[in-house]
Amino acid sequence: MSKFVKAKLIAQGGGKNIEFMFNPTELSFSRSMNLNSSGGARTDDGIPKVSFGSPEPYSVTVGGLVFDTYETGENVIDKYIESFRQAVEFLDSEERPPMYLLTWGKQEYLRCFVQSLSYKLTMFLPDGTPVRATVDITLQEIGEVNSSGSTGTPSRGSRRR
Repeated sequence: MSKFVKAKLIAQGGGKNIEFMFNPTELSFSRSMNLNSSGGARTDDGIPKVSFGSPEPYSVTVGGLVFDTYETGENVIDKYIESFRQAVEFLDSEERPPMYLLTWGKQEYLRCFVQSLSYKLTMFLPDGTPVRATVDITLQEIGEVNSSGSTGTPSRGSRRR
């Protein structure tokens, strides 16, 4: 029987690790390709000539993450949501947000930052304490993080995870 492993965002060069309370049901990846305008050049058939630029970084959407503290009565914002809110803020000593490595078990999906965060508080104790929340995040791929915290661009032949 295999061991249950949680998905997480592992902080790279500053910031705090974020472990998901429940694993996501899906990871949605997207990427687009830049095209360079050919200035009106056309083929013999009249179709515009396409000149390929560079690929955009991968974007990963993780939606419907559930965080629940009903049994303990703890404030779900303080216990779980605050780490996501800090992920979309600049680090104290840097002019950038925290960088992460999205992992789940032995699988490393991508180095990234949290590009967008959306959360809903969906259950409250009688005193108004929020005890359940759902979180949606979009992660944007980055290159490697060096010791100074800046990022480089991954090489074209880099291993896709």
